[in-house]
Amino acid sequence: MRLLVTGGAGFIGSNFTRYWVGRHPGEQVVVYDLLTYAGTRANLAGVEESVAFVQGDIAEPEAVSAVVAAHDIDTIVNFAAESHNSLAVIDPGRFFRTNVLGTQVLLEAARRAGVSRFHHISTCEVYGDLPLEGGEAFTEDSPYRPRTPYNASKAGADHAVRAYAETFGLPVSITNCCNNYGSYQFPEKVIPLFITSALDDSPLPLYESTQNRREWLHVLDHCRAIDLVLTRGRVGETYLVGSGVEASIEELADRILAALGKPATLKTIVPDRPGHDRRYLLDSSKLRRELGWEPEVDFAQGLAETVRWYAEHREWWEPLRGRAPVVETAWSAGQ
Repeated sequence: MRLLVTGGAGFIGSNFTRYWVGRHPGEQVVVYDLLTYAGTRANLAGVEESVAFVQGDIAEPEAVSAVVAAHDIDTIVNFAAESHNSLAVIDPGRFFRTNVLGTQVLLEAARRAGVSRFHHISTCEVYGDLPLEGGEAFTEDSPYRPRTPYNASKAGADHAVRAYAETFGLPVSITNCCNNYGSYQFPEKVIPLFITSALDDSPLPLYESTQNRREWLHVLDHCRAIDLVLTRGRVGETYLVGSGVEASIEELADRILAALGKPATLKTIVPDRPGHDRRYLLDSSKLRRELGWEPEVDFAQGLAETVRWYAEHREWWEPLRGRAPVVETAWSAGQ
């Protein structure tokens, strides 16, 4: 493959880039990233000499077409996205520009270049949320019911991908994944936010709905799933990627504080952000049945390793923490 990884300097994109270079040595990989506040070339440490890096915006048609042509790209994996729900409440326009219009620009470039596969990375959040009670889970056939600007922008991108497949015959695939965790995740997201706060003996901001739950998957298990979809998955299909492992926000805080030997008094309750979803859970049986995928990283082990990684890599996260554009303790009914 001659692979273009958009958003390849972000959390999941950089982990995928490292994974792909290790598993598919000798294949051409081009990382395309705008390097917004959450992206940094430091995320590509160890593999930057093995890939080509191009700084650029997925919403700029000429720039996208130029990089696809210059590197004779035949496969695009689109990780590029604004992804922080809290920021989307404050600045929704940037999410629709990048996530919807940017995806459409990529699709058009892929169509004109005749790429052999366009794979789009999406989220469980396009389906809305689930009740805290009961065992209901989303499937590939669940209706789209996004509840926040971020969720809606990702839903719009998914629809654009399918429209290009139906209208233009573009060979596409989509994976909708649950919440990822692991190394190189920007410290605005809940797990690294809790870890880095605890390391500095600072308060851990828990939304008032402390029992809201998320399904958690190690980022490398996500990378393995994408690899299988690219190499063995059916064109035109959507696959849900989920671990089946759920944990509440308070449980995450308790596990992280215990791992670091920090007191529970660091937990601090803050107002919920608007549109705070209750629960997500994905039925990933299609991916498991058709492609033989199974998560390999145990959640307790993976979380402990993630805590240890942040404790050992202050030089990575300390310069980034000041970039976060949202203060999670600042929500109020009037804001």
